[in-house]
Amino acid sequence: MSDPDLHLYSPEHLLAQAEQAEERLGYRMLRFYVDEQGMLAKVPTSQTALFYYSPSGGTLRDSELNIVLYSAKFDLYKGFGRA
Repeated sequence: MSDPDLHLYSPEHLLAQAEQAEERLGYRMLRFYVDEQGMLAKVPTSQTALFYYSPSGGTLRDSELNIVLYSAKFDLYKGFGRA
């Protein structure tokens, strides 16, 4: 069995990359395949792009810091601080 291609976006691959990713200013630096428009690709392509994952907000942002996706399951701190 071969290792999964972590550059192909899936929630599991995002979390797997985030465990080992370089952190800069609170963001984890991730790389995923992108299509011709620079959007997350559904299949492997010849091009990857840098994305910024914020574990404290559950957001994935593109290289210009536009929100690409948000999911509460990616927010590591969801629910903390609530009474």
